[in-house]
Amino acid sequence: MNRRMGTRLVWAVLSGAAADLAGLGLIAAAAWLITRAAQQPPLAALSVAIVATRAFATSKGVFRYAERLTGHDVALRAQAGTRERLFQALIPPQQPRHGGADLLSRMVDDTEAVQDLLVRCLLPAAAAAAAGLAAVALGRSVLPVTALVLVAGLVLAGVVLPAGTAAAARRWSARIAPARAALAGRVADLVHGSADLAAYGADDDALAKALSADESLAALERRQARVHAAALAGGTLVQGLTVAAVVLLAQGAGAGSVATAVLALTALVSFEPVLPLAAAGERLAGITAALRRLRDVRSATPAVTEPAADGRAPAPLPASPLTIESGDLVRRHPAAAAPDGPPPRGHAALDGVSLTLTPGKRVAIVGPSGAGKSTLLAALMRLVEPESGHIRVNGFDVRDLAGDDVRTLMTGLTQDPYIFRTTLRDNLRLAGPEADDETLERAVRDARLDGWVERTGWDAELGEDGRTVSGGQLQRLALARALLYDPPVLLLDEPAEALDEETADRLMSDLLDVTRDRTTLLVTHRLRGLENVDEIVVLDEGRVVQRGRHDELVAVRGYYRDLWESEVLTRR
Repeated sequence: MNRRMGTRLVWAVLSGAAADLAGLGLIAAAAWLITRAAQQPPLAALSVAIVATRAFATSKGVFRYAERLTGHDVALRAQAGTRERLFQALIPPQQPRHGGADLLSRMVDDTEAVQDLLVRCLLPAAAAAAAGLAAVALGRSVLPVTALVLVAGLVLAGVVLPAGTAAAARRWSARIAPARAALAGRVADLVHGSADLAAYGADDDALAKALSADESLAALERRQARVHAAALAGGTLVQGLTVAAVVLLAQGAGAGSVATAVLALTALVSFEPVLPLAAAGERLAGITAALRRLRDVRSATPAVTEPAADGRAPAPLPASPLTIESGDLVRRHPAAAAPDGPPPRGHAALDGVSLTLTPGKRVAIVGPSGAGKSTLLAALMRLVEPESGHIRVNGFDVRDLAGDDVRTLMTGLTQDPYIFRTTLRDNLRLAGPEADDETLERAVRDARLDGWVERTGWDAELGEDGRTVSGGQLQRLALARALLYDPPVLLLDEPAEALDEETADRLMSDLLDVTRDRTTLLVTHRLRGLENVDEIVVLDEGRVVQRGRHDELVAVRGYYRDLWESEVLTRR
């Protein structure tokens, strides 16, 4: 919290305290005025009380408005800052530990805890303390014995009850947020996976699981509601008993009707800012759990270590043309990672992989699923950190470069492209905000998407995560975006995935034409057209098992020739 927000928070606290003090003064002055007026004194004897009542009534509204304005301004700014920091924590590449529904729950529900911490806990507590002290001081000046009773009642309602509700709510408040996230995940599965669930007859089972998650959340919320109701009833009971005790003590001490009325109504209104503290104690338990969930996201270890994290300034961005050298890369699968020692054989995503990309060179990576092809691309883009080995760009180790700088040099079509819920044009312009229509048309033409664009229109809105387009259209749209971005080193991960045979062949042919004399690393399981690339690297179980040109590899026994013969047979 910066200094400006701290100043606003102080003003909110002071305004809230002043509003409650004005309310206390209003009731005390009005009680004195009404009971004293019943005795029919001269009007001059009431003039001060009349003016005071009007002043307190006016000032209460003014101070309450100021407290709401400054308090909510600080709370909303703090909430926005928390969400911004949460976004920043999610930007660095990291191993996914939370589902999308869970992250959305943390982003929306848990960040509101910051607002509630200020508006429902801190500000009411400060105002209640000020009003309580003023009421006790007034009681002590009129009849000291009533001040002791008032202190006891205020402490019971403002300290003991909130502590009790916080302790009771703490038992399940930490479970409410995860239960809400679990329900959100179940509902998201029902909504987004409805077609697949219906196709395999699993919709009833998925609905039952969602209803079970809903019932679990409802049970926790019912317990929370019982605590809230008990706290409200307990506070009201303490308030009534305290007022009754004050009246009995005042009458027993022989206080007049004016003093008794002032003491009774002052005691009654002094609980007004105190009673919400019981609910605040209950809410504080939920806020604490929410803040822990936010801290869990923000404390996640990034997948790669940036130079700034080690206190180093990033190296300058290397200038084109670029030469990429990777040597002896080792990267274990996350499930097989151990705290120390070499990666076990058969469990390494990359196991001693070396590769060189000189300016204008085109290299194809082939191999079975799980061979490490996509992991190699992720390591080049600084999305994952190899345990050993090196990647250099014009002699600079990529670990000395900022991750964003590396991705401006080497990027392209990733394994899981994301399509945003906006127009086709805006989805493409994510890669080229200043691109004109001619440039956009060239990109979709190179990705063999021009026919679909002509039928759909540039301003057609695409569904969330590309749900309104087919797999092939999504893949080609992501490819067009990669071609539009035009990085110095183009990385393409299975560009012909999810396409029919004929379209895939034409797309690969077009891609090989477009990337001529352009530094390109192509991951593919299709071998047709690879005779035009400069080098083919075959990966299996994370290791390079073959390397060479197409005609060299088909001439020797091995995985590549077997795959080539299989592809030739299937095309006959």
